[in-house]
Amino acid sequence: MVDRMQGKVALVSGAASGIGRSCAIRLAGEGASVLVTDVQVAMGQATVAEIEQAGGTAVFFEHDVTSEQAWMDAIALAQSKFGALHVLVNNAGVGIGGSIIEMSLEDWQRQQAINLDGVFLGIKHGIPLIRDTGGGSIVNISSVAGLKGSPRLAGYCATKGGVRLLTKAVARECAMEGWPIRVNSVHPGIIATPIWDTVSATTMDPQNPGANAVDPNELAKLGVPSGVAGQPIDIANGVLFLASDESTYITGTELVIDAGITA
Repeated sequence: MVDRMQGKVALVSGAASGIGRSCAIRLAGEGASVLVTDVQVAMGQATVAEIEQAGGTAVFFEHDVTSEQAWMDAIALAQSKFGALHVLVNNAGVGIGGSIIEMSLEDWQRQQAINLDGVFLGIKHGIPLIRDTGGGSIVNISSVAGLKGSPRLAGYCATKGGVRLLTKAVARECAMEGWPIRVNSVHPGIIATPIWDTVSATTMDPQNPGANAVDPNELAKLGVPSGVAGQPIDIANGVLFLASDESTYITGTELVIDAGITA
């Protein structure tokens, strides 16, 4: 069987851990050359090492997605190292919970900068190289929080809802301009990843002061029909489909991978 991503070049942001790491490994396992980017250097390099140990091809780039210059440098590296870019996975993100009336402007703006500005910058600087080197696919990682509101997650919902409609608008623009680029969003449900370490249980449940980080497995028991949290590979499999030529007639839509939360 021919590898589904053979000859393709992919950039995955936030690929040091969680969903991004799984996406990078999955794409590389299907033959893609992957530019692994993240601010977490050691963990990002570990992702590259795992890909290389499995016989794949990957390079690490230290990448603050809120920096336009960093995005320009990342795209330039993809071109100089691999000569092309076919897949862009905008995955880097943070989750900051808490009451809307208590959230600081600094936290609001930081979350917007990483989750939404970072996606905008990736799209802006990624499109020309993808367009000029054969076309391909942009996959933006949103969330079920981009489809429905959640109390004490208003800031996060705002960013992920923004990613959803940004995706649709850019998909239509690419089609209108005749650029051979598909643009879709993926909406994970409760997935067991390190992002939950940044959302304390106290901010989500003020009646439980001093609580530790949110446990996605316990959260899944309350909010997922099956009661089971998903794994990063569940999202990576969906990203692989949207990145591959199997999805050539799919653009401007959302792939919801949530075990029925939004059903």
